[in-house]
Amino acid sequence: MPTFQTKLLRSAHATNDDAWAFLVLPKEISDALPRRGRTSVEGTINGYAFQAMLEPDGQLSHWLKLDQTLQDSANAVPGDTVTVELIPSPAELEPPVPEDLRDGLAASSAAKSTWDATTTIARIDWIHWIESAKQAKTRARRVENACDMLASGKKRVCCFDPSGYYSKSLSAPKADT
Repeated sequence: MPTFQTKLLRSAHATNDDAWAFLVLPKEISDALPRRGRTSVEGTINGYAFQAMLEPDGQLSHWLKLDQTLQDSANAVPGDTVTVELIPSPAELEPPVPEDLRDGLAASSAAKSTWDATTTIARIDWIHWIESAKQAKTRARRVENACDMLASGKKRVCCFDPSGYYSKSLSAPKADT
């Protein structure tokens, strides 16, 4: 299992009520993963086992969000250097469906049927495309378009770079300095 050490960072946008942290994978570790977009991994942080979905950083690498529970379990706080072991998960983790998309799918049995017939990776890409919208009205339009495309039988979102590299629409959070 590939091992690396990296600094645990605090997001400049995190609040005390939402005390999450993140780490950025070294490029050589990320290069060994099967996808440049969201990808599921399992491993350890400071010896604590976890499963998670990595996010693309827009630089053909990945970053990992650590909620407070994972930080506590790994006995790590922002600023600490952590030891990480990662391998791709044997199967992609099923992504949580955002409420707005779930509502759209519930309103269209044809869209829901196609959604259920897609692969986990396709569902990850649909959700990623919707969540990468910067504005609420763009996100709402993407949910509507996704439901229309799914209802017409389309199983994959097209014209979307899940790595963020070409469109620069995705990136790791800015670290608090």
